Amino acid sequence: MLEELKDKKILILGFGREGQDTFKFLKQLFPKKEICIADQKLDKNYLKKLGGYDVIVKTPGIPFKILPKSSLNKITTQTEIFFDNCPGKIIGVTGTKGKSTTSSFIYQTLKKAGLKAHLVGNIGQPVLAFLNEAEPQSIFVYELSAHQLYGLKKSPHIAVLLNIYDYYRSFLEYAKAKANIAKYQTKNDYLIYNSQDKEVNKIARQSKARKIPIRGKYYELDMAAAKAVAKLFKIPELKKFEFLPHRLEFVGKFKGVSFYNDSLSTIPQTTIEALNFLGDKVQTLILGGFDRGLDFEKLAQRLKKSKVKTVILFPTTGQRIWQNMIEVGPQSIKHWFVKNMETAVKLAYQHTDKGKICLMSPASPSFGVFKDYAERGEMFKKFVKKYRD
Repeated sequence: MLEELKDKKILILGFGREGQDTFKFLKQLFPKKEICIADQKLDKNYLKKLGGYDVIVKTPGIPFKILPKSSLNKITTQTEIFFDNCPGKIIGVTGTKGKSTTSSFIYQTLKKAGLKAHLVGNIGQPVLAFLNEAEPQSIFVYELSAHQLYGLKKSPHIAVLLNIYDYYRSFLEYAKAKANIAKYQTKNDYLIYNSQDKEVNKIARQSKARKIPIRGKYYELDMAAAKAVAKLFKIPELKKFEFLPHRLEFVGKFKGVSFYNDSLSTIPQTTIEALNFLGDKVQTLILGGFDRGLDFEKLAQRLKKSKVKTVILFPTTGQRIWQNMIEVGPQSIKHWFVKNMETAVKLAYQHTDKGKICLMSPASPSFGVFKDYAERGEMFKKFVKKYRD
């Protein structure tokens, strides 16, 4: 419990957004206590200075595998502190893709019904700031990444497990971390899970919680999860959800062309799902970004079956995507390689017919050309609107 930290020597490991929130929380709790900080921006040898502390509060960006073995038994996390001390209900949401949207949909459903809901974690605010005011009737919708779940020894009352894609070099370790969302659940807890996902089903079979299977493609699955939560709380289902920015966001219809911003698509599977969701009206597709070594063959196969007539390709994966498209068969699709968003949008206007769709769904991370997915999405929207007249 929190009082046990009173006489402990505490180090915050990593001083980004979450680390700063932890520092602020602990200083409010123990105003006279010295809280130490270790961060690579403050000292490049910060990992060599972890000795002499009773508790080390690690932030998600620092992997366990780089830490000295001697420090591992002293490590805790903001997530673990919150789970151990929260008097309210926690709805944990995880998956390779869709967790932000699903968390948002669940939060919207609970708020609309007048419940004391809070959106926290990756999508919302850091959680410790909520502990002082948390009550038994409080509900926390907590978006959880694999980094936050790794090493966790407590599971949420309601766990939502969407999907586990094998896109990571250390997949077994990644899947094991994701499994923690349900690992410590009891027969009094609930597991809402995607029954169409092989890896998710493996975890569900081992869970002691009451199981609620859901199905659906892309946003259908996210909505199904929110509706399942509504049933558990005996509140009305939402008929209409507000979508998050950069997640298949409708930018507008200009010169007869509908533009969609799906900048948060950082893997091929989500671009495939976006194509499936929008259907045959997608005529122009903007792809490419940072190269994480992902396989684009399935995306190339999906494009061969699609009505897409033009692809506009960013470095560095743009070249590999086009190569995969050639390998699956002769191409009637036109292609352009670009280095900036303004050129990409100009080409999109030139090569998309009235009544059709231009979709920006990169299937790749944004690093390199853009600072992050948000900047990429905002640049797309900026130039779409600039050239609409």
